Amino acid sequence: MCVQSDRQEEIPIKKYRSEWKYCEEEAQLLSLKERLTAVLNYDSYAGENGKYEIHSLYFDDYKDTCARVNVAGEGKRFKYRIRYYGNDAEQLWLEKKEKYNSYCHKRKCALTTEEYELIMIGRAMDVFWNTDEQLLKEFCVDIVTKRFLPRLIINYEREAFVETITNIRITMDYNISASDEIERFLTGDYMKIPVLEKKKHVLEVKFDDVLPSYIKAVLQASILGQRSFSKYYLGRMAVQEKKKYNKIM
Repeated sequence: MCVQSDRQEEIPIKKYRSEWKYCEEEAQLLSLKERLTAVLNYDSYAGENGKYEIHSLYFDDYKDTCARVNVAGEGKRFKYRIRYYGNDAEQLWLEKKEKYNSYCHKRKCALTTEEYELIMIGRAMDVFWNTDEQLLKEFCVDIVTKRFLPRLIINYEREAFVETITNIRITMDYNISASDEIERFLTGDYMKIPVLEKKKHVLEVKFDDVLPSYIKAVLQASILGQRSFSKYYLGRMAVQEKKKYNKIM
């Protein structure tokens, strides 16, 4: 859907999806999974065990604005991250996730290894002048003008269920960990610091307009209260606490 400006240019309207988050005990998620498998299909990305690994490198500006707005509870915010799945670090994705309260809008584009390497050594404008991807151009400009830098790696295993007709996606993210060993992002051999208590994991429910009653019933039978949750922010806190502990020791 588009609107027309005075110059008759087409301007796309952002479509925000609802995003509900929960932090649950492992036993509750296992119970929920049994119910979900009866009504939804596994994500096509899933491996033989139904899960796949996600590696994300988050960026923040020199004021740590993306981290601070989570503490302040500001309704409108965004994050940049570079992501790859499993061990395939050759296929990178740049994502910009915008949030407005419990609604989200995500844009993504492919990123080459060469573009990634240039960004990491401070040559973002070389990438800017040699790409046609609008999102990548915006990212490069923010790196230069707002001094965005790589701050944190977040890693976890994901199990996902989908309903393709109505575009519903329910994900369970297990064993969430954080690392500030940025230089090891593509190799995957970085130190992983747990973000949550043992056997606690994250459930996310994403949908466009209305969540069908039969899925609501499945969720309500297995889970507790909805809550705000930022993997990036909690990861920053976990790494900070680990550094404090190491200094004491």
